[in-house]
Amino acid sequence: MSGIALVLSACGGTGGGGGATPESLTYLRNVENGNIEPVLQTLADGACSEQNEQLPLEVSTIPQAELDAQIQMLGGQDALPVMFAAGGTPAEGARLWDAGMLVDFEAELEELGVLDMIEPAAISTIESLYGGAFNFLPFQFNIEGIFYNREYFTENGFDEPRTWDELLDVAAAFEAQGITPFAASGEQGWPITRLVSGYLYRALGPDALQAVADGDARLTDPEYVEAAAAVADLGARGYFGENIASLDYDSAQNEFLTGNAAMFYMGTWALTAINDPEQNQIGLDNVGFMPFPAVEGGAGSIDQYPSNVGLPSTFNARTYTPEVGDWLRCITENFGELSLRDERTISGFRPQNPVPDLPELTQDVQQRIADSSETVLWFEALFNAKAGQDSSSNAALLVNGQMSPEDFMSTLQTDLDTD
Repeated sequence: MSGIALVLSACGGTGGGGGATPESLTYLRNVENGNIEPVLQTLADGACSEQNEQLPLEVSTIPQAELDAQIQMLGGQDALPVMFAAGGTPAEGARLWDAGMLVDFEAELEELGVLDMIEPAAISTIESLYGGAFNFLPFQFNIEGIFYNREYFTENGFDEPRTWDELLDVAAAFEAQGITPFAASGEQGWPITRLVSGYLYRALGPDALQAVADGDARLTDPEYVEAAAAVADLGARGYFGENIASLDYDSAQNEFLTGNAAMFYMGTWALTAINDPEQNQIGLDNVGFMPFPAVEGGAGSIDQYPSNVGLPSTFNARTYTPEVGDWLRCITENFGELSLRDERTISGFRPQNPVPDLPELTQDVQQRIADSSETVLWFEALFNAKAGQDSSSNAALLVNGQMSPEDFMSTLQTDLDTD
């Protein structure tokens, strides 16, 4: 039976669709995400077994590409499951919130006495993405920054660069030695545009791209074009190497993990590969992580990490009962520890107890997350689909000198204007 058929049947009398009292904890997730269900099943068999007796966990799946349409259809029929993954477009989640279909987790977790088990940085990210409210749960949480080769830095006497100018000095030294300063995928494009938004947030502050989304600023404004020009300049100086346009994500990551590149801007989901000795040829102890540097005179702070919550999940407000609340409390208390222990995945839930044998780098990332209270989004997070596509497809042209910074930003602004 397909995922769609499963969820439709689950949302009937036994599944608790619409405003009915649920008889099971139905959960619709995207099939591509395999890290959440094993943790929930472990909880159902262990720490949350009492909750599972009251409301048995029932999971169904659907391809992510079909998720938005399926949620829209089920929402229109008042047949959403008790718990479900967000669609791929944050604006759709915000619409569900505005329609009163989602649980207010700030209020409910406060009532349950477990709101402090959620990392403030994760709440900040969700509020930025989904209409200003804490209405999705951070089963995964990643921050972004620059992974770097410690040995290369130590051999050259380099400290972590704290400013953009210091970063340029470091990159110039590596390029002169025949080491590619930055590994990045031009084929995917978004690893390049992440650098554009990083510069924007440091120069203009954490609201730089929200101002564009709100119509208070335009990507064609000089200070926005400056960010694209700064990244284009990295390409003009040869700091991405000669074959960036043809590098896919895995190849770019491999450039860093085999020592061909000194730095790799990426989200902390890359820890999966970095912690794998078969992929990481430079050694786990040889990988450091640092924030995107400051821009001189800028309004942003290097403590504001770009972050995302993967494809988060939420609860249907119309099937939220005390029994569902019991499940929510148990998940909140236990998910973070189990996810880290069993799946080696960092979430936005705080672990109740230390997880033994975690690599030092993973512990470092965890601490950075715990110390953060304000986050920023990635470049395309608030774009429409056309702007997001053009941003990624034109990124390699920007750093190869085939498209000017002015034209790059103008194309994206035109896309936003036609939304």
